[in-house]
Amino acid sequence: MKGFFITMEGTDGSGKTTQIELLARYLDEKGIKNLVTREPGGTRIGDRIREILLEKEYTEMRGETEVLLYAASRAQHVAQVILPALKEGYTVLCDRFVDASIAYQGEGRGIDADRIVGINEIATMGLKPHLTILLDIDPRTGLKRKRNKQNRDRMEKEEIEFYDRVRRGYLKLAEREPERIKKVDASRDEAAVHSEIVIIIENLFKRDK
Repeated sequence: MKGFFITMEGTDGSGKTTQIELLARYLDEKGIKNLVTREPGGTRIGDRIREILLEKEYTEMRGETEVLLYAASRAQHVAQVILPALKEGYTVLCDRFVDASIAYQGEGRGIDADRIVGINEIATMGLKPHLTILLDIDPRTGLKRKRNKQNRDRMEKEEIEFYDRVRRGYLKLAEREPERIKKVDASRDEAAVHSEIVIIIENLFKRDK
């Protein structure tokens, strides 16, 4: 495997999409070929699964169903998109990965994290990110950004207590794996957040030399 696999994590409204776009632009300027993708989704099959997961009418969906659907989308994503891109030397920037399942379905829904990890070992074929950027923000601040928009999806309709648990799950992961997961204060303006991410990325590239 030649390329770097970098994931972006955080609660809703943390700015992941914006920061991935800024990072991709930065890598383009440096002449580093990169691929931007997301979860759930990233493939034709994954996008269909995404529609099911986020459909606001499916209020009866169980947490275990979420775990399995996210893993199914991830299995297709890893095999069809991520691994081939890494083998071609691309730096892959992915909006969410296994950490999201542990934070959202593990801490958020109360499902045993070890079971989630086991399911995703199969889905990912053991693939782990070289680096994860955790955009940390108070969910109240993040959701204000998101909830100004109409047509909220099923996950965005969750109560604030759910997002407090998700954030706690992410912070636990960051404490457990500080070498891989780098926490960034996402409450600041976009430029400040991007500047810190660039420093983290440059350190990753330096370590590989």
